[in-house]
This record gives sequence, C-alpha cells and structure tokens, in this order.
Amino acid sequence: MKRFVQVALLVLGGLGLLQTSLFTDEYLRFVKPGMRWLLIVSGVVLVGLGVLEALAARRRRDAHGAHGAHEAHEAHQDHGGQGHDHSRVPRVAWLLFLPVLSLLFYAPPALGSYTASREPAKVVAVQDDGFDPLPATSPLPITLTEFTQRVQQDRSRAIGKRAVQLTGFVSPAGGGGWYLTRILISCCAADATTLKVRVYGGTTPKADTWVTVTGTWHASGKLGTSSAAVALDARGVKKVRKPTNAYMDALPLG
Repeated sequence: MKRFVQVALLVLGGLGLLQTSLFTDEYLRFVKPGMRWLLIVSGVVLVGLGVLEALAARRRRDAHGAHGAHEAHEAHQDHGGQGHDHSRVPRVAWLLFLPVLSLLFYAPPALGSYTASREPAKVVAVQDDGFDPLPATSPLPITLTEFTQRVQQDRSRAIGKRAVQLTGFVSPAGGGGWYLTRILISCCAADATTLKVRVYGGTTPKADTWVTVTGTWHASGKLGTSSAAVALDARGVKKVRKPTNAYMDALPLG
C-alpha cells in the first residue's frame, strides 16, 4: 500500500504540473513566464519516476512474492503470533494528496487584494539617467512604476498637470479609500512585492476588480521629491479584463 501511495503521488503531481503548464495559463499565478519549461520538465520527471517505480515494484513482487510470503510467515511465528502490520499508510499521509489534486482540479487563485493590504508599497528604483519628455498623448497611459518615479523623482515636474491612465486591481486602503495596485514577482509568488497608487474621488470599486483609472496627480507634498504623494485624483474609473500575466507592471495591450 505504501508503494502505491508513493507512485500515485509522483504520477498525480507530475500530471498536475503538466496540466497547469502545458494546457492552461494558471502557472502564471505562481511563477514567471520564463519558468514554464522548468515546470514541464519537472512534470515529465515526476511522471517518469512514478512509472519506473511502479514497474520496479511489479518486478520485485513477481520475483520475490513466494519468498517474501514465506519469510513473513516465519517472522510472524518468531514473534509468537504477535506481529504488527507495518504496511498501512499513516492517515496523515493521505493529506499529501490534497495539494497534488488541487493542481489537477482547482488551482489556487492568484495573489490579490488580501496580499496587497498586508504588504507595504515597493520602493521603486531611482532613475539615475534623468527622464525623457513625456509624450503629448492625453490621457497618457503610464505604468504604476513610472508614475511613482515621475511623482517623486522628476525635478521637471512634468507629470503635475498631465491627465494619465493607470491600470491595476483594487485593494482597500485605510480610512475607506482604495489603492490601484500591482503585484510583481522576481521568480515566483513567494517573493511578491506590491506597487500602490492611492486613488481619491469617485466610488470605491469592489476589491480585486481590475480597472483603468484616468486622472491627475493628487497634489500633496512637493512634486519631484520623496515627500510627494503617490496618489491620483480620479476623473474616471473603467472596469477592464484581468491581464493574462497579472504579475507585471505593464501597459495593457491595445
């Protein structure tokens, strides 16, 4: 029975990885796109190990079945008929099937507002080379990272009166407000960091809703310095479709 559980865990775990990485985009909830091939290889290896273990167990059973039964009978007699059955799998071991089966039938949801509300905003990198002039497009599509850099680092204050568009998901803020949020990962979901832009004005959308916000910088603090608030006065909020890869701070396609 123990051998069966080992084989089943290996095969089901491998099939779960292959299902997630080959036939769906659900693997993007856990790792970056570049790691897809590692998941595929891992799935193939696990299935292969499970099959090899099953074949090896069958050969051992066929070759030593009679001999093993004889030894077991003698061991039972040596213990005065008081031998114990060690072939049973501990009940707790069956819990290992839960995460394995979840890969096949129910992948955990992507990180969202629950994680973001418990994480401080990521400190964006300093733009050492200065800033290029902003395009004349109005409203200007911009990422949360660039908006933060422009607000707190751009001494030209070019972002001050510009209408901009930012896209992310909704996470709650203290005092009943909300943040436009992005979660970024360097390798996998375990190292996730959070970008946040506080939004003022309008009705607060439901948490985890993906939206595009059009607005202007919320004047608080000195623009172009670290005292400037990373915040937006919203003129419009539009619900949008969640991007395939939600762990990037990228402009929406189209």
